[in-house]
Parts: sequence; C-alpha cells; structure tokens
Amino acid sequence: MTTEQWPLWEVFVRPRRGLSHSHVGSLHAPDAELALRNARDLYTRRQEGVSIWVVPAGAITASSPDEKDAFFDPAADKVYRHPTFYEVPDGVAHL
Repeated sequence: MTTEQWPLWEVFVRPRRGLSHSHVGSLHAPDAELALRNARDLYTRRQEGVSIWVVPAGAITASSPDEKDAFFDPAADKVYRHPTFYEVPDGVAHL
C-alpha cells in the first residue's frame, strides 16, 4: 500500500484541560496508532496539547451547510431550550 492509498484521518486536539477538542487538520496514515503518532508530531510540536483524537474521515457524517435552514428548523420551535425564562445570578461564570 502506497502513501496515496492510506486512509485519511481527521485530527482533533485539546489544548489544555477543561477545554474542548478542536479540529486542527487531516493526515494520511495506514492505521490509528500511526495516525495518532503522526498527529502528535505534526500538530503538537510546541507541547500545546494534552489530548489528541484521530478519527477516520470516512466515519464522520456531517450535515450540509446548504441545508441548514431545513435541518435546524425544528430546534427553533422549542423555545423552552433557550435560557430566556430565568435570570442568571451575577456570580455564575461560563454558563
């Protein structure tokens, strides 16, 4: 198998504890172990990460930005999901 035939992996890095993983890029690798090692070498060279996820690109299913109105319309009908019915106390952060 040549490098052009290796599967594509999407890479997500969590910069420090308490934050979410963010998509940082993609790479080709023959398996998950090598994808994880290559992602570490490529995307965390300055020790800016505490956790890395590698996901086969073929395993990701995404909605289309072109269909956003029809796809997200049902959520707009549920006003109880929005925090508009109560006041947030002053001392609460990150809500």
